Amino acid sequence: MHDAAPTTIYLKDYTPFGFLVDNVHLTFDLAPNATRVTSRIAFRPNPDATARTFFLHGEGLKLISAAIDGAVITPDVTPEGLTATVPDAPFVWEAVVEIDPGNNTALEGLYMSNGMYCTQCEAEGFRKITYYPDRPDVMSTFTVRINGDLPVLLSNGNPSGQGDGWAEWIDPWPKPAYLFALVAGDLIAHPGKFTTKSGRNVELNLWVRPGDEGKCAFGMEALKKSMKWDEGVYGREYDLDVFNIVAVDDFNMGAMENKGLNIFNSSAVLASPETSTDMNFERIEAIIAHEYFHNWTGNRITCRDWFQLCLKEGLTVFRDAQFTSDMRSAPVKRIHDAIDLRARQFPEDNGPLSHPVRPESFQEINNFYTSTVYEKGAEVIGMLKRLVGDEAYAQALDLYFERHDGQACTIEDWLKVFEDTTGRDLSQFKRWYSQSGTPRVSVAEGWADGTYTLTLRQRTEPTPGQEDKQPQVIPVAIGLLGPNGDEVRATEVFELTEAEQSFTFTDFASKPVPSILRDFSAPVILEHEPTNAERAFLLAHDTDPFNRWQAGRSLAEDTLLRMITDEATPDADYLDGLQAVLRDKALEPAYRALMLGLPTQSELAAALHDNGITPDPMAIWRAVETLRQATAQHVQDLLPRLHSETLVDGPYQPDAEQSGKRALGGAALALTSRLDGGLKAAESYARADNMTLQLTALSCLLRAGKGEAELAGFYDQWQHDRLVMDKWFALQVTMTGPENTVETTRRLTEHADFNWKNPNRFRALIGSLAGSHAGFHQADGAGYALLADWLIRLDPVNPQTTARMCGAFQTWKRYDADRQALMRAQLSRIAETPNLSRDTTEMVTRILGA
Repeated sequence: MHDAAPTTIYLKDYTPFGFLVDNVHLTFDLAPNATRVTSRIAFRPNPDATARTFFLHGEGLKLISAAIDGAVITPDVTPEGLTATVPDAPFVWEAVVEIDPGNNTALEGLYMSNGMYCTQCEAEGFRKITYYPDRPDVMSTFTVRINGDLPVLLSNGNPSGQGDGWAEWIDPWPKPAYLFALVAGDLIAHPGKFTTKSGRNVELNLWVRPGDEGKCAFGMEALKKSMKWDEGVYGREYDLDVFNIVAVDDFNMGAMENKGLNIFNSSAVLASPETSTDMNFERIEAIIAHEYFHNWTGNRITCRDWFQLCLKEGLTVFRDAQFTSDMRSAPVKRIHDAIDLRARQFPEDNGPLSHPVRPESFQEINNFYTSTVYEKGAEVIGMLKRLVGDEAYAQALDLYFERHDGQACTIEDWLKVFEDTTGRDLSQFKRWYSQSGTPRVSVAEGWADGTYTLTLRQRTEPTPGQEDKQPQVIPVAIGLLGPNGDEVRATEVFELTEAEQSFTFTDFASKPVPSILRDFSAPVILEHEPTNAERAFLLAHDTDPFNRWQAGRSLAEDTLLRMITDEATPDADYLDGLQAVLRDKALEPAYRALMLGLPTQSELAAALHDNGITPDPMAIWRAVETLRQATAQHVQDLLPRLHSETLVDGPYQPDAEQSGKRALGGAALALTSRLDGGLKAAESYARADNMTLQLTALSCLLRAGKGEAELAGFYDQWQHDRLVMDKWFALQVTMTGPENTVETTRRLTEHADFNWKNPNRFRALIGSLAGSHAGFHQADGAGYALLADWLIRLDPVNPQTTARMCGAFQTWKRYDADRQALMRAQLSRIAETPNLSRDTTEMVTRILGA
């Protein structure tokens, strides 16, 4: 018995709400278990609506009273909301409801986190606060009064008044309810100021709990950089007098872009050299930028409906990727994005959870905050920019902001500004939004009489609900290299629009070597089988940083697959090429560190499956370990030099230069630890003065089977810091051998510091189990059972986190029959759990339906 029969909602059924909202006045009388919310909302008939049913969403609310134009009414109330008879003219709706934020463990709507009141209203959390048309196309100004005995009372917009036990806020910019925010607590502000390019002064605050004041400086500087960058690159100024960020410990997402009051998961904003790694700093910088950029791409222009989620998220992810590229290294950022897309989005795109960037239907919108909507959505924006060019892209964006400011828009609105700017017909390009699955582009080469031909063929495999795929517009960036390594044809973008097309290049004295899909110009799987000698040639000579990295990655994948299937030895071309790259001081350290990375074990399993081979997780793990050991032995003479090259002079800075050095130094330490049993890692741990070095050294020790004393010391040193303890939990699972993964996880679930109701702690431990490929897929199915146990336990407490973690099972049909049976049994056990949430029901049903 589930909590409600799932209802499927379809894009084709969209109709406007029957009423417009002119203004909203909310009064909150805060109490942990009996908060009263008084709403006063001015409605008027919507002339564009075809129906005038007055339905307000509401879930888990205790209705105290309701009135229309001052007259008390008794509406028809259901668990989903209420209906009432209303005038066919403007009217004022008033209601008083009571809610229980103290027991709201789902972390949607108004809830409490360690004594602090906070909200999360995207996607449909506002309906858990008061009765309202909780849909993104209903926009209004908000005036909010908060009554409570806590010292800090915050909401959206600008402060308009405050006194003993109360504060009032006015947001002058119309917004949908999903952008509403309220925070009340004992908080301390880390202040800052920003002057916009037009001369307006903006007050900035980063609000934290007492004790976290020392972790705010980086976040504040990242915010200022974001504001300046958005003015310079997109011409977008901030539009309120104040911008507040609040750090919250219990939060399902990374952060939320509520207008003027961004609420952040603590892990996405708090940072110090002692407690945060370089990767943490970079992630924080990107997330702060992302949420700030939403002020225009998401807030000022929002989504008409939740099917258009990619309109705000894909565009904003693309913008934050541009920002990171400008702040750090563009090639390194592009490679990281491709790694992430292939590891997370490609499996989603090609499995039971596949859906278009703009879905056609959903049952629970929370389940569509996916890598497809976000990261693939960003890749679609990048392709569009590549096709029309930088200048036309800038002109189209200016038109987008001018034409649609203050509106709730669709993908059609977005593409129309490009058509109007460039004169291009984008109807075929639009298939990127409507067609699911990852296109595969195969390559055939031809050479005769000085003429070189590339024939490209595209196909997309069937996905759930979509059998027949049509050709898409795929920008393929191609360069050609001569036999001596010189570039004989500079990068040119070719548009693949048919199922098969040939591109001809003439007047060559010898056959060139192609460099295809430069800069990862489209999110496709490239099916091209050059020889390992050609890959080694590209690794040595390609002028495109992405494809040079890709050549090394392909060599690594090829040698690993042959080691797994044919018991081959590590490929000499790969090891020699890697050594040459590591020697090249002209390459930035972060790039060389990336070169040392290997395909993930899950990617290798997918490659085997694509080739008709059933993957053996333990065989994959052994091959990866063998290749890493061989790499350490092959480059051992270089390792002392790498250690000395990557030493950082001066105080710690989380900038690109220092972070790159530490990344390469850490990679070198990992290789050294395979040769010296962790001796140098122990020395490094003892003298580490920042979390990056400390955690890197500890990881190396644990991987070498050492470090018990250091692990215990790490706990003693950091047990007071909740974010560092998340690292402590995750590290033990990820660094243990696969045969011990399940038992280590089980043991840590019994630790006094395992607060499974906190999403960060749950993801740190249980998410690490799910992400440990060979450990999770142990043949006895113990990993599957342990994950299912915890998902069943978490679901009634936090359905969102539960549903998202069900994705660990999405590749279940990739493996052997025994593992498939074990996973299917656990999925069925979850599905049959009484009162399972809508969120988890939909996810498990889709996965089982593969």
